[in-house]
Amino acid sequence: MSKIRLEDRECPLSTALGYVGEWWTLLILHDVFDGYTRFDQFQRNIGISSSMLTARLKALVANGLLARQPYQTNPVRYEYVLTDLGRSLRPVLIALAAWGNSRLEPTERSMILVDATTGVEVEPVVVDRATGRRLDDENFIFTAGPAASEPFRTRYPHEFPREDAS
Repeated sequence: MSKIRLEDRECPLSTALGYVGEWWTLLILHDVFDGYTRFDQFQRNIGISSSMLTARLKALVANGLLARQPYQTNPVRYEYVLTDLGRSLRPVLIALAAWGNSRLEPTERSMILVDATTGVEVEPVVVDRATGRRLDDENFIFTAGPAASEPFRTRYPHEFPREDAS
């Protein structure tokens, strides 16, 4: 897998925010996950100015989260569809929405996540794929990775044996 850095920073949080740090971006992605694909749909649903929407869509396409494809030829009009990279953000948006809902009383929630088959509300949690353990536990910490600079190694001094990636 190649390194993707939008800024000259090594922190993965900085990189992630380079993709989605603007709150309009998250709202546009949320709309795309809900099936919206066209400029006028985003503008109507989000209430964003056309210049801001144009800028955000260009950035989403440039960063590889959305692809722009024509849906009409005369005049040419485009729609925006998720790429694999864009689709990979769905669990992040779900976790963020769940976190927001957890701060509200159940009667104050305007949107909830449910199982599409049963309609039963689900509680999203982020877990370690290998163990199934929840990651909101203090027993999970950050440590310097193989490409860490000296400042990162100082910030995250814990060293653990690493499995050989070969």
